[in-house]
Amino acid sequence: MTIAEPLLAPTPILNFDHPSIARLVKDRGWNNLSTQDRIGAVYDFVRNEIAFGYNRSDDISATDVLADGFGQCNTKGTLLMALLRAVGVRSRFHGFTIHKELQRGVVPELVYPIAPKEIIHSWVEVETEKGWINLEGFILDAPFLSALQSTFPTSSSLCGYGAGTDCLAAPPVEWTGGNTYIQKTGIVQDFGTYDAPDDFYANHHQAFGIVRGLLYRLVIRHWMNARVRGIRAGNVPHIPGLTPPNHQHQETRHAS
Repeated sequence: MTIAEPLLAPTPILNFDHPSIARLVKDRGWNNLSTQDRIGAVYDFVRNEIAFGYNRSDDISATDVLADGFGQCNTKGTLLMALLRAVGVRSRFHGFTIHKELQRGVVPELVYPIAPKEIIHSWVEVETEKGWINLEGFILDAPFLSALQSTFPTSSSLCGYGAGTDCLAAPPVEWTGGNTYIQKTGIVQDFGTYDAPDDFYANHHQAFGIVRGLLYRLVIRHWMNARVRGIRAGNVPHIPGLTPPNHQHQETRHAS
C-alpha cells in the first residue's frame, strides 16, 4: 500500500504533508506506536487538545484547524483524518446533516430562529483490524462535556449544547477500539462515505445564504465561541423548555 492509495493520500483539505503536521507527528512520536495506540493517541489529541469551537467555515484545511486550536464536528474531523493518514492509518469521511436543535444553547436564542433547519455534520471512519470503526466522540472536549454532565446530572439523554446522546452520564467518547459517538441522536440525513472531505464539500455545503453566511463568519460564530467558553467554565445557558434537573430541585426547595 503506497501513499497514493486514496484513503491514505493528502488532499488540499487533508494537507498532512505540511511541515506543521509533520513536525507534530514527529514530536509526539506517534509513528513509534502500534496501530491501535496510534489511532488512540491521535484521537485523544484531537478530542482534548483541540477544543470544541466554531471556525470560519467547514472546508478549511487541517493545518488551519491546528493553527486555530479549536473546531467542531467537521473541522476537528478534518484534522483527525489528516493525522490518521499522516501515521499510515486509512480513513474516510461520512457525511450527514443534524437537526439544528442539537446546537441550541450554543447558538444564541436571538439568532436560533434564523439558523438553517439542518446543519452539515460528519464523522470519521477509520480502518482497524476489526474493520471500519465510526469516530464521532472527539467533537466535545472533556471539560465541555463534563460541564454538561454536571448541569444535567440525572438526565439520561440530551439534545442541545452541541450534544446528541442517549447516555449523557457515560457517552461512548473514549477510544477503546470501537465506535465513539456524541452527536449521533441528532442525525437527519445520511449522505454516505467519501474518500476525503474535499469530495463531500464539492457537492454539499451549509445553506446559509450570502447575508447569513457573512453574519455567521463575522459575528455569530464569535458569539457562539464565547458561549462555548462559558459552558466549559460551568455557565450553561438556559434553553426554553429544557430546565436543568439541578435547577428544578432548587425551584422545589424554594417553593417549599
